[in-house]
Amino acid sequence: MDYDNKPEGYYDNVRQEMIAYLPDNVNKIIDIGCGNGAFAEILKQKTGGEVWGIEYMEEEAKIAETKLDKVFAGKCEDYLDELPDKYFDVIYFNDVLEHLTDPYMVLGKVKHKLNPNGVVISSIPNVRYYDTFLKVLFQKDWKYEGHGVMDKTHFRFFTGKSIQRMYEEEGYTVLKHEGINKSRSIRPFLYNIPVLFRHMDIRYPQYATVAKFM
Repeated sequence: MDYDNKPEGYYDNVRQEMIAYLPDNVNKIIDIGCGNGAFAEILKQKTGGEVWGIEYMEEEAKIAETKLDKVFAGKCEDYLDELPDKYFDVIYFNDVLEHLTDPYMVLGKVKHKLNPNGVVISSIPNVRYYDTFLKVLFQKDWKYEGHGVMDKTHFRFFTGKSIQRMYEEEGYTVLKHEGINKSRSIRPFLYNIPVLFRHMDIRYPQYATVAKFM
């Protein structure tokens, strides 16, 4: 996959909006798809806890190793069985699950790595985002790009409804599920297409989800 040609800052993106979903009083976190550890380092500073990471890109993982308590370099699927059971308070997937060939399997495995009160927190792109949807509907095109909803390295595409269903099918209870990074520049002519505009999910390029394995 073409992960070497990502835009500058792709691997050191601190997702401030995702920090807001971090529960109180947590001290064991793993950030799957941690990049160079920039986001996970903020979590470590905020909680004072133990923070691990898994990162596909070896060079980025080496940088993350200087910031975090433990980092695995390579495909996350290769390390899931090595993670301790019932250990983590939080498992983060920030725009990661859509890059996996079988995110269902990954969610099915990591639920056993959560302690009894632990949660999975994810950000997943919304393929119904208006800019993407318009290209399909009016331009009759499905064009892959270097990043964003139509990132060429995505294996899976989701809507808000299918994200929630994926979690529930893997035995999770969804505690919070909402669109994030709302667009402020929705095109005016969409207001004249009620069947589209009344579905407000088209304003959100991503969904944030917090889920617990009961």
